[in-house]
Amino acid sequence: MSDPQSTPPGWYADPNGQQRWWDGTQWGDVAPPPVPAVADPNAFGQQGYGPAQIDAEKGMATLAQALPLLVGFWGPLIIYLVTKPEQRFARHHAAEALNFSITLGIGLIVSGLLMLVLIGFVLFPIVLVAGVVFHIIAALAANRGEWYRYPINLRLVSGAVE
Repeated sequence: MSDPQSTPPGWYADPNGQQRWWDGTQWGDVAPPPVPAVADPNAFGQQGYGPAQIDAEKGMATLAQALPLLVGFWGPLIIYLVTKPEQRFARHHAAEALNFSITLGIGLIVSGLLMLVLIGFVLFPIVLVAGVVFHIIAALAANRGEWYRYPINLRLVSGAVE
């Protein structure tokens, strides 16, 4: 017996278990049309994208993850604002990079303040190096077409795929 969720209306298993059209009075002899597979909404490149759109979105996502190394949170913020809602992959990476840049900024401010009690002199370079490393890892993941989430991140800006 087939799954009722994947069987189109009007197609049922006859008494022998074969899929046939039931018109209300008799069984038809035609096999049902193939049921299209439901695409995973989180799978990148399956929503009718062509190679050019996939490359453009991967490029925008990679740029969103790499720009904070040069211009801080301004790069991902601009990319976040110019991406369309249907560009889920680029928007996800821009939101993640923006959230991480804000988190990193807060960490650097806190460690700068902690320099008054000397612990900040140890904490500041650790936060700075961790930020650079995580941005590079995220940019490489975006370039491979992977959905990346930072392990330490305040989720202040929406848009990242859960």
